[in-house]
Amino acid sequence: MSNHLFDAFRARMPAPGRLLMETDDGRSLTYGDMLARSAQLAHALLQLGVEPGDRVAVQVEKSPEAVLLYLACLRAGAVFLPLNTAYTLTELGYFFGDAEPRLVVCDPQRAADIEPLAQASGATTVTLGRNGEGSLIDQASRQSADFHDVARGPDDLAAILYTSGTTGRSKGAMLSHENLTSNARVLVDHWRFTSADVLIHALPIFHTHGLFVATNVILMAGASMLFETRFDPARIVSLLPRATALMGVPTFYVRLLQQDGLNGQAAKNIRLFISGSAPLLAETHKAWRERTGHSILERYGMTETNMSTSNPYDGERRAGTVGFPLPGVALRIADPDGGGPLAQGEVGMIEVKGANVFSGYWRMPEKTRAEFRDDGFFITGDLGLIDADGYVHIAGRGKDLIISGGYNIYPKEVESEIDALAGVSESAVIGVTHPDFGEGVTAIVVRAPGSVVTAADIVGAVAGRIAKYKHPKQVIFVDELPRNTMGKVQKNVLRETYRDLYVSQKAG
Repeated sequence: MSNHLFDAFRARMPAPGRLLMETDDGRSLTYGDMLARSAQLAHALLQLGVEPGDRVAVQVEKSPEAVLLYLACLRAGAVFLPLNTAYTLTELGYFFGDAEPRLVVCDPQRAADIEPLAQASGATTVTLGRNGEGSLIDQASRQSADFHDVARGPDDLAAILYTSGTTGRSKGAMLSHENLTSNARVLVDHWRFTSADVLIHALPIFHTHGLFVATNVILMAGASMLFETRFDPARIVSLLPRATALMGVPTFYVRLLQQDGLNGQAAKNIRLFISGSAPLLAETHKAWRERTGHSILERYGMTETNMSTSNPYDGERRAGTVGFPLPGVALRIADPDGGGPLAQGEVGMIEVKGANVFSGYWRMPEKTRAEFRDDGFFITGDLGLIDADGYVHIAGRGKDLIISGGYNIYPKEVESEIDALAGVSESAVIGVTHPDFGEGVTAIVVRAPGSVVTAADIVGAVAGRIAKYKHPKQVIFVDELPRNTMGKVQKNVLRETYRDLYVSQKAG
């Protein structure tokens, strides 16, 4: 029996001397280095008591060593548990208590605070710093560079990724070796990655996008990456001539468009710009094409499913859509309540099925059963539709659906109209408790630089384009929308901020 995911990487690995990554501080790592150093780390994990199936919780800064640790966990048969570097001690305490890791790896500067939490859940603590220093690396440096990979099959767990927990306590999505293997293979083929590719990797690696899309695709293709510890738009533009691909979130592209050096000449060697993790505005899509000559390829996925859809490599990359289901992925639009199929063009719940879809939530069997249909389709929680040409459109999260006066309102439809107006940079439409309508449609708007657009301008402009019951009852202007680390607008934060908007208004 092989080590399913790592053997898949190994099977497509180029010569040992080929570059795997070059960092922004001038370090480089070859494929041969990766094999040797991940082997040393795997030995260190075993010495620290990690056994097959044990969880290794990791909250560290982005570094080559952090990627090597992920690979070492695969090779040692452990379950990799990456944690957002912004998580507080209270949040970490919950994760440690729920996952019961055997080992906790943290930044040396946080070790004194984290170690008591780790001990409380029975875990050992070791350290790994952003520059490759720490007790784990010290221990690994004394180990052999040869390692006999632990046998792991397709259904064995490779990782647990905790969801953001915006609608209750965080859930641990269990991802198997085959979930990750199958998706990486499909993406390599669909996006035409080869060993000649060089990816600019400026994403965090505690999230599925930076870890399981960007990193796994490069390893599965035997390609290389320019490994950036943070997103610096000026530096990214300077790296474009050396690369062939960039994966980013919409915020990346918005900020890159503000760089004077971004043009067709700078981007002439790039064959693919990919965006995900949050919706890409059609305006950004258009501006990018005009500036660089490239159409951004938008795709759709989530922690529980890896990637499910993608705009085509060849063919129209349609702005405002996330393309078609990937090979091997079945996708349907269902009635959010009854689960029955909906007609083409109707908005409903997106449900998916395939080898990419996770096996369930860690130690939450009831929640797992509630999120799957009897025929195995996973209920994503995202609303969408499939248009006449087969493109999938995302209408928003199910929990973001607004019910005002008994009518269902999909925020994306209202946002698209507002975002198209001159003087508007972006908007977020939410439902806020309203004494007469149940929920009041409320638009939170960011003006474009120098704009003096008013609430009356916005309401007046949408009046002839969408039904009256969809019109914002209030328009609130802000300097920026709250976002999480992956660039998604945090509508839960907005709903909390403005929860008394209409209550106070009624009282007055």
